[in-house]
Amino acid sequence: MPTRLSPFILATAAKCIGCRACELACSAAHMQGGVSVGSLSGPLSPRLYLMRVGDICVPVGCRHCEDAPCAAVCPNAAIYRTENDGVQVDENRCVGCKTCLMACPMGAMEIAQIWKHGKPAMRRVVDPSNPEDLQFEPALLASKCDLCRGREAGPACVQACPEKALDLVDPVKIKKRRNLEAALALSGAGARAGGEI
Repeated sequence: MPTRLSPFILATAAKCIGCRACELACSAAHMQGGVSVGSLSGPLSPRLYLMRVGDICVPVGCRHCEDAPCAAVCPNAAIYRTENDGVQVDENRCVGCKTCLMACPMGAMEIAQIWKHGKPAMRRVVDPSNPEDLQFEPALLASKCDLCRGREAGPACVQACPEKALDLVDPVKIKKRRNLEAALALSGAGARAGGEI
């Protein structure tokens, strides 16, 4: 079991202008080969979703919960926590049952067409016209923010946001900074607002 708190992407609604650059960057980052947005050949399939309510817009994505309900209810153990990359989905184990979608408190889970090596991932199903045969069809599997796992520059959405409305948050660093600020404030030395530890 992981011992450290999972990082996550925090969106600041007051800064978001609703441009959807985060969704485009997310889609491009998850296409095989690291394509740019202009060269996307498949459908956009972001792993965070811009939501609008009245004048407010903000991207919503996976919070990589410590006690992740999506992982707890997955009947195939396709959703799991890692030490450094939060909650991840093993697409090879997912059967698209949608149980995770119902359990996620953030609405961050999606059942989407998954692309592997530039082609849609396929699954075998019983041929309805001949129940003794199998046929292949595009697989609809669990999809969610993976913090751009393995991407050297970090999450593409954070990098692409023109208003800096998205931040990759490391809860351990935040806690240390706030503890230090509190200690300095209690000692009368004052806090260093926003300083890195």
